[in-house]
Amino acid sequence: QVQFVESGGDLVQPGGSLRLSCAASGFTFRNYAMYWYRQAPGKERDLVATISSTGTSTNYADSVKGRFTISRDNAKNTVYLQMNSLKPGDTAMYYCKRANWGGSWGQGTQVTVSS
Repeated sequence: QVQFVESGGDLVQPGGSLRLSCAASGFTFRNYAMYWYRQAPGKERDLVATISSTGTSTNYADSVKGRFTISRDNAKNTVYLQMNSLKPGDTAMYYCKRANWGGSWGQGTQVTVSS
């Protein structure tokens, strides 16, 4: 059974940092690209960052480029999102998923950026 368990969200002040983690299970993690998405209240879920199966290639939404870093540890079946210089506009529920997956999402982890 494919599962994604996100963690690390919190309330943080503008300019602060957070590191999100996503533990994946139920498939051969090292064979799949992984994605981070986010969904703000009343908005659609948007793609934030992607990482190739080997971790050698990454891509970012323009809104987070230069501030967020996606990484993975294939030995731990975990993908990370390091978020720096956080802004109120980054407030959202954050989710991860693998490539070519149309099934259920994880529960997400809430990031709130506010003073």
